[in-house]
Amino acid sequence: MSVSSITGGRPVGRVGARSAQRHGRIAAGRLPLLGRPLASFYLVLACSCLLTGFGLVMVWSASYVEGTRVSLAIAEKQALWVGIGLPLMIAAAVTPLRVLRWTAYPLLIVTTVALLAVLVPGLGVSINGARRWLAFGGLSLQPSELAKLALVIFGADLLARKQAYGTLDAYRHLLIPLAPISAVLIGLVLKERDLGTSLVLMAIVLVLLWVVGTPLRLFVLLVGLAATAVAYLAISEPYRLQRLLSFGDPFSDLHNTGWQAGQGIYALGSGGWWGLGLGNSREKWGYLPQAHNDFIFAIIGEELGLVGSLAVLAVFAVLAYAGIRVAQRSRDSFARLAACGITAWITVQALVNIGAVIGLLPITGIPLPLISAGGSSLIPTMVALGVLMSLARHEPAALRARAARGPGRISRVLRRFAPSPAGHDRPGGARPRMAG
Repeated sequence: MSVSSITGGRPVGRVGARSAQRHGRIAAGRLPLLGRPLASFYLVLACSCLLTGFGLVMVWSASYVEGTRVSLAIAEKQALWVGIGLPLMIAAAVTPLRVLRWTAYPLLIVTTVALLAVLVPGLGVSINGARRWLAFGGLSLQPSELAKLALVIFGADLLARKQAYGTLDAYRHLLIPLAPISAVLIGLVLKERDLGTSLVLMAIVLVLLWVVGTPLRLFVLLVGLAATAVAYLAISEPYRLQRLLSFGDPFSDLHNTGWQAGQGIYALGSGGWWGLGLGNSREKWGYLPQAHNDFIFAIIGEELGLVGSLAVLAVFAVLAYAGIRVAQRSRDSFARLAACGITAWITVQALVNIGAVIGLLPITGIPLPLISAGGSSLIPTMVALGVLMSLARHEPAALRARAARGPGRISRVLRRFAPSPAGHDRPGGARPRMAG
């Protein structure tokens, strides 16, 4: 059974050219704006800005009680992270694909070294029993968040290269070296007691393998192995087992293991349809742990109600649609794989976070992308969205539109000040004198 097929001189996985063409016709017919060449780029840009700006507001609101004691330090630090992340997102959005692919291996090496450094006594910082952070001055960084970006870029580049050389027909080329390297990253993250991030990393690998065209029998086997590993990890640690047991009914042990989940449900229930109003949360007054971080969605539900919660879900849904659209419309294998990997990363992380808050999933301790406080999660996510914008700019229709439009305003301005060939510095200007 062939893993990849060659159609029209280019490799096609499970996200192929026919679906892209059909998707484009449907979009252009029902929503004319989606038929425009750069529609995917603007969808990703709009969703990124909406979620990031909304996150700033909600971090300020959720941390206001605690922030008053430390001069709004949490909200100010979040604004600092956004200020750092925005230029990086813009830089990623204008970076050519070949440069993005070149960064895969240096980024993987840096991430692996940082994950190892966390485990070194004296370098890693332990918070609430979990050793996940590196401290630099007054800031702490979580390398496991960078591992998501490194795995997406590395996995997409590796599989795209193998697909271009036609070596994916053998199972060993599908899994080696992707599976061992992914296992090392996931193992290091698990060593730091971070099961939530490990779930996201597993999802990224599985999505990359699915998109590239892994045979169904092998893919089902890999999913089964991943599910077995997650089940074992969930019951192997006492604190994880307590979370799992209290997940079904947090109110049975409300004042112990079910406290955070129970208070989150109280917050969502008290919000009703329209919420208590921005800044009027009662749970953030010392009742709900991690109100500005992992459980910020509970504060959204309490202050903005069901309507506000559904609006956040709608923006994440549009962002997921935009990512899938980029993958469907891309002819480059790397672009298609990277778009699917980034989309899976952000979508799975959002679903796991929200599912834990509303009581559908056990608490895993991962932040809500772009909204929860913390630069370790925010900056890699913003860079990943910048990469997704770059992939959208390299869609065939977008490339044709940009070529037809010619240089932009900034390029035209810079061209006016560029040196001209000799004798043509300005109209009517004197020619340079001849030597001798």
